[in-house]
Amino acid sequence: MSEARTILTAKEMARTLERLASEVIERRGEGGPLVLVGIQRRGVDLARRLKQLLDARLPAPVVLGQLDINLYRDDWSSLGIAPAISHTEIPAAIEGASVILVDDVLYSGRTTRAALEAILDFGRPRRVELLVLIDRGHRELPIQADYVGKRVNTSAAERVDVLVAERDEQDKVLLRPKAAA
Repeated sequence: MSEARTILTAKEMARTLERLASEVIERRGEGGPLVLVGIQRRGVDLARRLKQLLDARLPAPVVLGQLDINLYRDDWSSLGIAPAISHTEIPAAIEGASVILVDDVLYSGRTTRAALEAILDFGRPRRVELLVLIDRGHRELPIQADYVGKRVNTSAAERVDVLVAERDEQDKVLLRPKAAA
């Protein structure tokens, strides 16, 4: 594979987010407080979109938070550089609430593990679920998503790039070869 291959177009991405919103409503119903927490960076953008979709269909507004997991990573000290820290904003409503972590790609599971650890610093949710746009496999930890937009078979020599209009001026998901080290 020498070129990028499109996994999701903008239209397919929008349909996938609509389906994921429907799955959230179907699985958890309309009761109780719901908090979406987007994992920085593109998980935050996807969580904002999901919030709009859910707010249009639920009787009570969904609470939105954003989480930077960089200081919770188990590999940041071995990266050789200081981690780039983004913004974290977790609503006070997390204690006892149903939380859905939102991320763009699920790969090894290490980002999710770090997010779970970080969330607990802000309180004890009643439950935590995971929603991802792309599940590419290759888990290193026993973590799986509760809501998956699309499962993609990949090799370790490939990467998945999620582009969002908020950051990249277009919506698209690409499968590319990893750059040579």
